[in-house]
Amino acid sequence: MAQVGTVAVLSDVHGVLPVLDAVLATTEVRAAEFVVVTGDHCSGPQPREVLDRLRNLGDRVVLVRGNADRELVAVARGAEIDVPDPIVPWAASQLRPVDVEVLDALPHPVELSVRGFGPVVFCHGTPRDDEEVVLVDTRIDRWVEAFAGLRDEVRTVVCGHTHMPFVRLVDRRLVVNPGSIGMPYGRPGGSFAILRDGAVGLHHVDVDVAAVSREIVEACDYPDVQEWVEQFVASRASDAEALHVFGPRDGR
Repeated sequence: MAQVGTVAVLSDVHGVLPVLDAVLATTEVRAAEFVVVTGDHCSGPQPREVLDRLRNLGDRVVLVRGNADRELVAVARGAEIDVPDPIVPWAASQLRPVDVEVLDALPHPVELSVRGFGPVVFCHGTPRDDEEVVLVDTRIDRWVEAFAGLRDEVRTVVCGHTHMPFVRLVDRRLVVNPGSIGMPYGRPGGSFAILRDGAVGLHHVDVDVAAVSREIVEACDYPDVQEWVEQFVASRASDAEALHVFGPRDGR
C-alpha cells in the first residue's frame, strides 16, 4: 500500500454545500494531499450539489459510505425503510441514477497508509458497522469490541456519525472524530481534522449562519427546508443534548 502524506478528514456533510465550500476553501484542506470524507454525504437539502462538489475533487478525494448513504440508495430504489430524518425521501428523489450508483458503490471501511501513522482505518460509525455509536466517553470494553476485527498494525481509527469532534486513546489506539460539516452539534460551522506527520489537528470554520441558511432556503424546494436549517445548520441541539440522546446507544 502506497503511503500518503497530509490527509484532511471531513464527515457528515449532509447535503449542506455552503459549509462544505467554506471548509474546502481553508488553507489546511487545500494543502492536503488527500481529502477523506467519512460518510453521510448527501442526506440533506443539496444532495446533488454536494456529491458533484466532492466528486470534482478528483483523485484526491476518498468517499466512505455512511448509514445515510445506504438509506438514500434504498429509498431511491423504492424500499420502504425507517429513516431518522424526514428529509431523506425528498433527498433520495433528487438523486440522478448515476448518483445512486456512486453512493451504492462506496466502500466501508477504507484503509490508507498515512505518513507518521501507518495504516489508518477510516469508517463512519465503527469499522464493523457504519451505524454503531461510539462516543468520547464510551466505556473501553465497547471500544475494544468495536475494534476486535482490526489488525494489530492498525493503530489509528478515524470515524464520524456522531457529529462531535474528539481525539482520544483506546487501549493504545488513537481514535479521531473530525466532527460534522452539515449537521453540527454544539456550535454552528464546519469541523474537520488534519492528519499530518503523526499529529492530529482538529479545526473549525465559522460561518454566517443567517447567510448560509438563506442560501439553502432559496436554492431548495424541500417543503420544510426552513425548519431543517434552523435545526441543523444553526446547531439548535447542543453537544450535551446530543450526548444524552446518543448515550444509551453505545451500550453503557
